[in-house]
Amino acid sequence: MRIGFIGIGTGTPIASCLVAAGHALTVYDIRHDATEVLQKQGADVAATARGVAEMSEIVFTSLPGPDEAEMAALDPETGLLAGLVDGGAYIDLTTNAPETIGRLAAASRERGVAFLDAPVSGRPPNMTVMVGGETAAFARYKPLFEAIAKNVFHVGPNGAGCVAKLVTQYLGYTNFIAALEGIVIAKKAGIDLGVLAEIVPVSAGQSRTFDNIPRSVLAGSFTAGGTLDIVAKDIDLACALAREVGAPVQLGVLASELYKQAQARGWGQEGFPIVARVLEAMAGVELRK
Repeated sequence: MRIGFIGIGTGTPIASCLVAAGHALTVYDIRHDATEVLQKQGADVAATARGVAEMSEIVFTSLPGPDEAEMAALDPETGLLAGLVDGGAYIDLTTNAPETIGRLAAASRERGVAFLDAPVSGRPPNMTVMVGGETAAFARYKPLFEAIAKNVFHVGPNGAGCVAKLVTQYLGYTNFIAALEGIVIAKKAGIDLGVLAEIVPVSAGQSRTFDNIPRSVLAGSFTAGGTLDIVAKDIDLACALAREVGAPVQLGVLASELYKQAQARGWGQEGFPIVARVLEAMAGVELRK
């Protein structure tokens, strides 16, 4: 298939899987240097999102958030929907806002284009992808998802994939704050954090999110798969979703505030575990070995 991919800064590993699966790729990113790896793999580079769509049957976007997704898709001059032909498909991998997904889906229908919201979790080829959209469209493009992800779920109609992703982000990154608080308690109480880091994965406190603490917080590297800015954005979107549907969101609001405090200190482009330094300051301790 002729596939377009917009947002190579975050999407290069995903796009590389599509190339490896034998698809012809055209790419675009506002940072031109971000496309170099894929160019070396044989991808063509377009000058705009519309230029990508004009060369493609299906276009993927993988962008930082709702504003970037709307600009890439809906700009009347340079947007991808201005260039994608009737009968094509638009697949958005962005962790997005439900209201934005609604607008993208409606605009795609007006153009005669199939639309799937398909946010992802993890790294290819072992990712999880959560798809919202019509059953027929999901079935048609499922092989593309299987080329980039180990776990592929059709969650429901447009918007359902977006909701599933925001819920998983809420769970993971609210839990990370709780895990940090637990570690701070242990530090203040004087027990060995290295021993505790071995205990937690084989006890009631175990979680995938906790694993970032010994790996990045105790080690002092604060590296992770997502930047603080991205995680703060995702938690904020998840809290907004909770309010929209009338669900309690107390823990998420508290977690969101801590991530925002870390952003206010200028750490937005650091790995999200840098938020640990806010809790360290509050407690007057240092968790790093």
